[in-house]
Amino acid sequence: LLLLMEIKYLGHSSFLIKTKKARVITDPFDPKMVGFPFSKIEADIVTVSHNHNDHNKVELIKGNPLVLNMPGEFEKNDVRIFGFKTYHDNKKGEERGENIMFKFEVEGLSVLHCGDLGHLLSSELIENIGVVDILMIPVGGFYTIGSEEAVKLINDLDPSIIIPMHYNNRRLNQKVFSKLEPLDSFLTKMDAKDVQPVEKLRITKDDIVEETRVVVLQIK
Repeated sequence: LLLLMEIKYLGHSSFLIKTKKARVITDPFDPKMVGFPFSKIEADIVTVSHNHNDHNKVELIKGNPLVLNMPGEFEKNDVRIFGFKTYHDNKKGEERGENIMFKFEVEGLSVLHCGDLGHLLSSELIENIGVVDILMIPVGGFYTIGSEEAVKLINDLDPSIIIPMHYNNRRLNQKVFSKLEPLDSFLTKMDAKDVQPVEKLRITKDDIVEETRVVVLQIK
């Protein structure tokens, strides 16, 4: 029996990844700052890419989750997690500090959440990260890599599925995030024009194919 993974988009850089034995939440945010609601969701594992309020609101998560906010190797409920140290800018963290990319390996699938990555990756780090089936990548620019760098990084990592995140959206708090590019800039650069947003991504190992595709998730 092929095990299923389900991914829902909570908005900004936050996702809920459900597996047979685990619920993982990435980068929970302060709803006042971001502009999307963030309901109290239960999780077994929470990852925090960096300590800004639009990514670190762990207290909004119910249950007794394993909270990961540093590089290293971890495991809970059959999910293996690898944290890779990167930076929130392209000046080795001088402007915005460090950022952790988290890779999840579970059900024969590997998911890489880039957090607020601000630079392209060295070939050494790309090799360390290894195979990426599903890539959650910021595309809005200004605070992170923008759509052009995102396309380069996608070519480097060669994922099967790309889920864009951290882009401008009319529901986002424009007082804070007006400088983010909209999703369309990225979709145009990827030549992925007719992508229809879906409510959730349900996926098994068999759905991972050679050809790369962009999946746009509706915000929950």
